[in-house]
Formats: sequence, C-alpha cells, structure tokens
Amino acid sequence: MKSASKQKLRLLYIIDILASKSDEEHLLSASDIIRYLREDYGIECERKTVYDCIDCLNEYGYEIIKSQSPRGYFMAPYYFELPELRLLIDAVQSANFISAKKTKALLKKFSKFASVYQYRRIEKQVYIDSRNKCDNESIFYNIDILDSAILKRRQVEVVYRRRKVVDGKKAVYDEKTMLINPYALIWSNDHYYLVGNHSKYDNLIHLRVDRLKSVVVTDNIARRFSDVSPYTVSFDTADYSNKHLSMFSGDIKPVEFICNNSIIEEFIDRFGEKCSMRPFDDEHFVAKTDVAVTDGLVSWVMQYGDKIKVRSPKELKNMIIDKTNSILAQYNG
Repeated sequence: MKSASKQKLRLLYIIDILASKSDEEHLLSASDIIRYLREDYGIECERKTVYDCIDCLNEYGYEIIKSQSPRGYFMAPYYFELPELRLLIDAVQSANFISAKKTKALLKKFSKFASVYQYRRIEKQVYIDSRNKCDNESIFYNIDILDSAILKRRQVEVVYRRRKVVDGKKAVYDEKTMLINPYALIWSNDHYYLVGNHSKYDNLIHLRVDRLKSVVVTDNIARRFSDVSPYTVSFDTADYSNKHLSMFSGDIKPVEFICNNSIIEEFIDRFGEKCSMRPFDDEHFVAKTDVAVTDGLVSWVMQYGDKIKVRSPKELKNMIIDKTNSILAQYNG
C-alpha cells in the first residue's frame, strides 16, 4: 500500500489501537500510539498528529479519556460495557442450539469489543461443552431464511427430523416434509423454536429450529396468524411464550393454584408480575393465570411437589394425578 494511502487510514488504525490495547488499567501514551502505528502498520506519525486525531475521534462520538496520573489515554467502551459483553458471551456459551463451532466463531467476534486484557479475563472463565451443543451448522442460515419469510408473509417448506434409537453409533433420523405458515421465532428453555401453523390444520405448532434439515421459502402467501391464534394486530411472542411452558402446544385456559409462600419468587419468574395473587392462609397464597394446559405445565407443577396444588381446572388436576400414578407404577412394577 502506498504511503499516502496509509496516512489516510491513520485515524482508523488509531481507533483499532485504542480499542484493542487500552482500557482503564492499561493506558497508552502518545509515544505508545506512535510506536504501534509504526510497528503494526508501517506509518510514521508525530505527537501533534496523534493529539489532533484523538480530538477528532472525541468530536465524532468516541470517548477517549485522558488520564493525568498516570499519564496516558484509554478508550471507554463504545459498543458494550464489559458486564454487557459478559452477558452476551454467557448467553452464546449456554445456548444449546448454537453449535460448538459457531460458538467459538461468535466468541472470537466478541473479542473485538473489548481490549485484549479485558477479553483474556473473560476468556479464562469460558467453557464450551460440545456434548450439550447441537451439530446443525445450518441453524443460523435457517433462522435468517425464516425471519425473511415471516417479514414477507410467505409459506415455508421445511424438512423436520427426529432422532431414532437404533443399534450402532451413527445417528438415524425420521424426516417429515411440511408446509408451514411461519409467525414467530422464540428462544425458550435453551432452544430456538419456530411458531407457525401447519397448512393442513387450524392450530399453532412449535418446531425446534435445530431440527430443521432444510428450509425453503415458497411464493405462497402465508395464512394470517389471526386465523389460528387470539392475536390480531401482531403476534405477541412474549405473551405466547409465557403461556406455553416448555413450548408445549395446548389450549389457553384460566388456571388457579394454591402455593406455598416459599415459591412465590419462582412463581413470579414463571408467570410474571401480572398474574393475580392473594393470601390464602399464613403459609400459602392463591394465584390465577391464563396458561396452556399441557404436559409442560404438568411437569412444571410436579417439580414443586407438595408446595403447589392445582385448584382448577379439573382437567389439569386429572392430568397430574394420571402422571403421578404412571410414575408410581414404573417403580412399583
């Protein structure tokens, strides 16, 4: 590259140097910046030019802070604060639907949003358990295709696969081709789900995106979600996710619980602050909420044992009794 062209890129190089090599604990002097420009980019520079560039960058919107004791400069986080970056890294690291290979690629990209010293500190605590990661490398492409189809209101043809238990180490799957009207993508219970309508039926279904072998957008206009759901103006993903525990499909019904006071925080975490709650006695409260009566709800209730009791509807009470008897029979047998 010609020297004149390098000089034009000097401002960008100074941003890179400050972003990657400085933070509150690692200051750079003007001499340091000049040295990095020369050693890393082959650019000669004077102190006054460095000062002018820093003033220019601050005027643009970067926050390059000058310290007097010790003397030097560091760039304040421009995109993410360190705790924010840590949250993103932890989310990617724990997400089962992101493959181990893609996880490592994303973490490498995240490293560009912190200084090398800050990222080393985070990286020491990062552990990727490949056993708990999906092996579907096309999931990101499928999410992009589905997002586009939802935006354009187009049907998608998907090949959905489920693992079969057979002898041998090689994975074998059952595959099913479906024409789906897509409405929303929801991250729930460490999985990514497509919520939509099978073109042959009048209800909503959930499909795990990591189980989609292929996704093809068709030219067919998708059926409106208002035909198969209670939503009219927009598909409320937060409301839908809150009412469908573990993403099991089912009819939304009013449910009443009697709960021990010790699980009030867990109850609010699951159903939110908007559910109706009132004292029942000194040790219990009554809670009412609208939720899908499904096996997912049964499992959620049963994990709390005698700390929660279903008051209504009778259908849910019977489902829990049947599940309890079924488990008991497994062990008594």
